[in-house]
Amino acid sequence: VVKVVLVASPGFVREQFCEFLFLRAVKQDLKTILENRGKFLQVHSSSGHKYSLTEVLCDPAVTSRLADTKAASEIKALGDFYKMLQHEPDRAFYGIKQVERANEALAIDTLLVTDELFRHQDVATRTRYVKLVDSVRENGGVVRIFSSLHVSGEQLNQLTGVAAILRFPVADLSEDESSSGED
Repeated sequence: VVKVVLVASPGFVREQFCEFLFLRAVKQDLKTILENRGKFLQVHSSSGHKYSLTEVLCDPAVTSRLADTKAASEIKALGDFYKMLQHEPDRAFYGIKQVERANEALAIDTLLVTDELFRHQDVATRTRYVKLVDSVRENGGVVRIFSSLHVSGEQLNQLTGVAAILRFPVADLSEDESSSGED
């Protein structure tokens, strides 16, 4: 079920594309496209590069229309993580070792993990992440699995592919990491 088709571009390319698409749908009698014409949302973007998606998806008009889609929830969760990392760094961790230790302390409120890690080719790696996801869910945490094909998934991949927003500050985890590195 498609909720919204987002067509974004600089200039008038989006209007020309939609006009072409709907004319082609009429000529070829593509009823699905014609019946869902109202689901097409045309939005201006500053460039045609895929990183403009973040800009487009932050637009309030688009956000309200995409409120209950997976892409919007991924962007919001990643934004919440970055805010937490900036304002309360003891409640935002990334990297598998720190996230696993936070999970052992039952501190994870939201787990962010890329589908690349969750569906990894290596069985041991995949099992490690599946266990982590199951454990977080069992402890009442929310799990968000990010698509690595989406901009937010790529950004999460740059942060090791796994991150967590904690229920409460756990300062000793980061201190333990730095002291164990000195030994």
